[in-house]
Formats: sequence, structure tokens, C-alpha cells
Amino acid sequence: MDIVTLLMLKLTAREIGGDEHGNRYFEERKARPGKPPRRYVRYSGMPEASKVPADWHGWLHHTEDTPPPNGGYKRHDWQIDHMPNLTGTKFAHRPEGHVLKSGKRQAATGDYEPWTPV
Repeated sequence: MDIVTLLMLKLTAREIGGDEHGNRYFEERKARPGKPPRRYVRYSGMPEASKVPADWHGWLHHTEDTPPPNGGYKRHDWQIDHMPNLTGTKFAHRPEGHVLKSGKRQAATGDYEPWTPV
């Protein structure tokens, strides 16, 4: 992030908190008349919107008035950790038979019947 952006954030916004990905969240010090204060995220590393966890997404988009508590909200045991979108990276899901993954694609079963107009 360039120095101008960091300076503007320091002068016009206050830091609210951060998440487990290292993203930092800010809110405008002085809201525009009749509007809610703007909220910002400063991404850690490459800017990618899918790196914002659901806890912070609600606050960022004014769905929640208060930021999430330290450590996030209480989670159910069936919930998994938030993962950013990995499409286009070496960690993306590739099923068996994918061009970029070793293995062989399963043979077609022959139960497919294409539609043909009458």
C-alpha cells in the first residue's frame, strides 16, 4: 500500500480491529451529513475481497453496528475456518482427471441422453 493511502487512513479514519488473516479495519472519524461513516479494510498481502471473514463482512457493510468481538463470534462445532477464494492458485480444488492434476478421468457411464429438438 502506498504512503499516500496510509497517510489518508491515519488522518481521516480510526482503526477498529483486525482479523485472523491480518486484515485491518477502519471507520471514518467524521461521517458525511445524513450518511453512516464509511468503513474500510486494509488487506494483508494481495487485495482480495474473499479474504474478509463473515464476522467482519457484516460490520463492513453496515449489517452489524458493532464490530465482532476479539476472537470472533462463538462458533458451532460443525463450522469450518474461513478460507479465501483459491481459484487460480496452486491450492485450488482440482478433481481427479483435471488437466493440472495427475490421475485419470472416470469413464462415461453411457446414461446421458442429449436433448434433440422434435
